[in-house]
Amino acid sequence: MELSHQRALKRLERFSRFTDSSIGIPFTNFKLGAESLIGILPGVGDLAGLILSSYVLFEAQRLGVSWGVKLRIITNMLIDFFGGLIPIVGDIFDMFFKANTRNTKLLKKHLAERVE
Repeated sequence: MELSHQRALKRLERFSRFTDSSIGIPFTNFKLGAESLIGILPGVGDLAGLILSSYVLFEAQRLGVSWGVKLRIITNMLIDFFGGLIPIVGDIFDMFFKANTRNTKLLKKHLAERVE
């Protein structure tokens, strides 16, 4: 894998950890991230989360991945956004869906397959 791809993946892994799993819940193994916290704000928080998630799409575009992969990333972003809009249940959904982590793994797998 190219050095630029490795660097992009490192950035995305740090970003995903921050947005999806940077805050540990005491006495559990569960972690949530900044996106879950801002998602508590009705509507505005979910929109901010969608904007944050677009960073993964931006990196995918920069890395030149196929439209099929980008569509899967967008699908995950929209599932996370619309799922988060549901009062209370959406906030719980956001804590478990972790779209940025999913999308980073998707990119990592795609880039590894391109090398083979």
